[in-house]
Amino acid sequence: MRILLIEDHVELSRWLTKALQDAHWSVECAMNGADADSLLHTQQYALVILDLSLPKMDGLEVLKRLRARGSKTPVLILTARGGLQDRVQGLNLGADDYLAKPFELVELEARVKALLRRAQGGEAPVYSCGALQFDTVSRMFSYGNTVLALTPREHAVLEVLISRAGRVVSKEKLFDEVFSLVDDANPDAIEIYIHRLRKKLQRPDAEAVAITTLRGLGYLLEVAAEK
Repeated sequence: MRILLIEDHVELSRWLTKALQDAHWSVECAMNGADADSLLHTQQYALVILDLSLPKMDGLEVLKRLRARGSKTPVLILTARGGLQDRVQGLNLGADDYLAKPFELVELEARVKALLRRAQGGEAPVYSCGALQFDTVSRMFSYGNTVLALTPREHAVLEVLISRAGRVVSKEKLFDEVFSLVDDANPDAIEIYIHRLRKKLQRPDAEAVAITTLRGLGYLLEVAAEK
């Protein structure tokens, strides 16, 4: 799940980005309202975390334009402007939640999870394929009775694959979900993470899963015994 963080405070943006990535979310950042508006016009995100006091375009104007385009992307306003009038205006313009600075990281993560659950129809699904399971609340993968240790990028690739288990996912789709626009990478980098995941998914039993390459089409996560 890719999150757009719109925050002009450099140190806070870096800290939040790392914290969210450590929680296994892909994060893309915008440092001003104009860049944020452009990204929201061309890219799709699971969630937007929006500061209000932004250069080039105020956060409320970014939100107003987003909703005017018909987007239902969940928006969490995260700002020092915590007065009643700002909160009411933000919620009336279509924000889904409002958290004032300073804040506790654990509360921010809880609100992010709640908004993502709400966007999925109120459910907190557990995706599974063979012995592999992914809990969308804890953000953890388990393989049999063992928690699967993954790097953030491996986690992001496998999350996309398990959410579409049994269906082919193109390399381009994986790249778009895993890497942000500012990453110095190309779609071939996906092959590195597929290779690493295949090693971690090896199991000598019928519940093992495999990532199959379909040349020219993409990758397929499936129970190995079904091949």
